[in-house]
Amino acid sequence: MENFKYKSYCWSLGTTSFRTENFNKSIEIQLNLLDVFWQLPQNTNQIWSGNNILQAHYYDFLKENNFVDGSASKKDKDARQKTSGLVNLGLIDDNRKLTSAGHRALEISKSVDFSIDNTLQISKDSFLYLKQLLKTSIAVENENVRPLIVALYLLSKHQVLNHDEFVYLLPLCINHKYTEQISDQISLLRNNKTNVNEIIVDRLLAMDNYSKALKWFLSLEKVSEREICKIGMNRKSPNYDLPYFGLYEALRVVFLNNKKDKASLIELYNAIKKLKLKSLWSKFIFGGKTIKEKRIKTHSQNILNATFFDNVSNESEFRVAFFKAMHLLKAKATLNDYADLNRRYLGLSNIFLFRDNKVELDIIPKHFFGSTIGELYKSAFVSNDKLQVDCELSEISPVLLANENTIISSINEEFGLSISTLDEAMSEYDRQRYTRFNELIDKKFSDEKIIDLLNKFENRNDGEIKEYVTNNADIPTIFEYLLGIAWYKISDRKGKILDYMKLSIDADFLPITHAIGGDADIVYEYDKSEFYPKHTLLLEATLADKTNQRRMELEPVSRHLGQHLLKTKNPSSYCVFATTHLDINVLSDFRNRKISPYYDTNDSKNKINGMKITALQTTELKTIIQNNKKYSELYSIFDEAYKADLNILEADEWYEKYIVERL
Repeated sequence: MENFKYKSYCWSLGTTSFRTENFNKSIEIQLNLLDVFWQLPQNTNQIWSGNNILQAHYYDFLKENNFVDGSASKKDKDARQKTSGLVNLGLIDDNRKLTSAGHRALEISKSVDFSIDNTLQISKDSFLYLKQLLKTSIAVENENVRPLIVALYLLSKHQVLNHDEFVYLLPLCINHKYTEQISDQISLLRNNKTNVNEIIVDRLLAMDNYSKALKWFLSLEKVSEREICKIGMNRKSPNYDLPYFGLYEALRVVFLNNKKDKASLIELYNAIKKLKLKSLWSKFIFGGKTIKEKRIKTHSQNILNATFFDNVSNESEFRVAFFKAMHLLKAKATLNDYADLNRRYLGLSNIFLFRDNKVELDIIPKHFFGSTIGELYKSAFVSNDKLQVDCELSEISPVLLANENTIISSINEEFGLSISTLDEAMSEYDRQRYTRFNELIDKKFSDEKIIDLLNKFENRNDGEIKEYVTNNADIPTIFEYLLGIAWYKISDRKGKILDYMKLSIDADFLPITHAIGGDADIVYEYDKSEFYPKHTLLLEATLADKTNQRRMELEPVSRHLGQHLLKTKNPSSYCVFATTHLDINVLSDFRNRKISPYYDTNDSKNKINGMKITALQTTELKTIIQNNKKYSELYSIFDEAYKADLNILEADEWYEKYIVERL
């Protein structure tokens, strides 16, 4: 009997075992843990490859440092999987030692300096990841493909990729021939001359293992479980495909024998339920992921979706339809599984915009790579020997030489301008960024939605928050981010909030969590107005409550404000401490900072004679938003509360009278 083996038809970045939230943070943490692990005396002379005991020890080390939950049945395998993505990116070598690129990534993380220092206007860490991704190649059936360059090539051809094109078609580009085919098919797809399913099936049938398997399948006199498992080419075991025989028989009855009565349809429904890919098959056959048996009984006349099985008239046509459907849905499941990882890895570069179910390049990267892709694409299917080296962009390819003119020409091309200086270009770039950011706020963060999210923070509905905002940031970071947006709106959208928020922000203006936090959460600058003097407002956010709030916030909040006041010498600057649940002792301590001096630890003669710290619970923040109160009014409320006599009211009474009632 013939033996058909699975062959890969697509690339993917990383491994599905390292599908993790807080992706940037996880990479930074693991680089640091690997650096520490190899410095332990018992590990310094060890070799990783083939050393299952060492690998298991590394897994235990990850568990000790709360990076994994410790439930892996095969610790050594999990340790290899957790680190393989970092090998792909060139941040560590095959022996899991940090490369020069890895050391640079760790250095940036430890410095907590994610500022922009390059012509492409992306953060330091993103620029490093961009360079690594440009060098990263994936081996697919003896082919080498550099996914980022292929993505840049398709975007240069088509400007944007929609969801299906990014998920199902981009990863099929494993060599020059297939990339050109996919590019042509995207054009046909957009003119409704083909569809994604046809493109995937044609791609699979172009491979010899699939074409030979289909030819053999059509030659059979009789089909049994054994033959179905043969043509399934399951990567793990043929036995995983045993349920497909029941499906084959049920489909045969409905489509070849044309029995579409309720009993036959329910039999088909039950056969689909036994599959691992039951949701995909249910949608394919019945047009819905969660179709119920009751609906089949009541809508049996028009329940079937249009598929390959329509109009099959003989055994051969039916088998072709089954073979195509079986492998199409397996491929779509695989490509779907890889899509999240591909997006995360490519997203590390911070040059892509992932919005409205589309993928496109940000302004400056779009024009920079658009002008260089002709030469760069020549290396798309050749591995790069500098993967592990922290090198210059131009060392990856001489064509990648960015300078000030890159920014100027990008802005001029994008907006049809004739700007001649870098200052003008950056001013226009900044204006366009805030236009996009405000569009995001209008679309995603209305007053009603901010209040809804604040309710979720109070109730710690963390999953719903991450699902709505982003899963590349932890909940405290998202709370800071939401507070920043709320305060920006409260301040009539005046000021450079993207600078004021001491957060890393991706190209879509969503927050990123890093391994090490910075200083004050939000540092809002206000110019002098009729309502207040020139001052800085430090917004400090926390989700900690009770004992944790006292332990975690008392010292850093007063330190941040104290150091700021010592540096700026502006007594009008102050701090608002925002939290979901305000601890009375924290409130009392901050209130009494009014009369507590703060000293420069290096010069005791340099001090501040008291600080202004007020507190704001999210219940009151919601009131501010609901009543459309603006900062011009809030400043006087906070100032009056600060000036109140400390000896008249208890802390909770003071908060009720001067904050709650005034709002």
